[in-house]
Amino acid sequence: MRFRLTPRETSFYDMFAASADNIVTGSKLLMELLGADTSDRAEIAERMRAAEHAGDDATHAIFHQLNSSFITPFDREDIYSLASSLDDIMDFMEEAVDLVVLYNVEELPKGVAQQIEVLARAAELTAEAMPNLRTMENLTEYWIEVNRLENQADQIHRKLLAHLFNGKYDAIEVLKLKQIVDVLEEAADAFEHVANTVETIAVKES
Repeated sequence: MRFRLTPRETSFYDMFAASADNIVTGSKLLMELLGADTSDRAEIAERMRAAEHAGDDATHAIFHQLNSSFITPFDREDIYSLASSLDDIMDFMEEAVDLVVLYNVEELPKGVAQQIEVLARAAELTAEAMPNLRTMENLTEYWIEVNRLENQADQIHRKLLAHLFNGKYDAIEVLKLKQIVDVLEEAADAFEHVANTVETIAVKES
């Protein structure tokens, strides 16, 4: 750990942890969507929208703190990148739920459940990792596992696309479902971006 002679603003750690906890909330709403009746999906989407707004508020708070802080716990560009990537995750999850409702999708392909399970696990790992930014300890396994999960998400996504294009769905349904699975894949990518940013921060601070 690099020795510092200046004090650092520590509220960033709490804000990153809060942002990650909110992502766990979003992942649970995605899981809830899987088992919900179509009549209950709009209410779940409304709760997801509220969680996404809370995520936006958390991101804006980090940016405000960043702009008003003379001393930061690590490089400003890394704080901005980490906050932005956490916000992207929530945006993609909210978009996926919204699309399911807007497109009135009656039944999601089975592979979507696998996508969401990967996202839920990545959300848990991310929430567990954020408090460790204070000490930069016990983070290596986190970014390795999230990168593994992202590779798994890639495989699931490719199999889903193959399934959608196998001729069993009409063209309009393919377009609807492809947009949903693509957005969920973008959420997995965003989790990897967070993990990569944490790795960059840890290397700089070592």
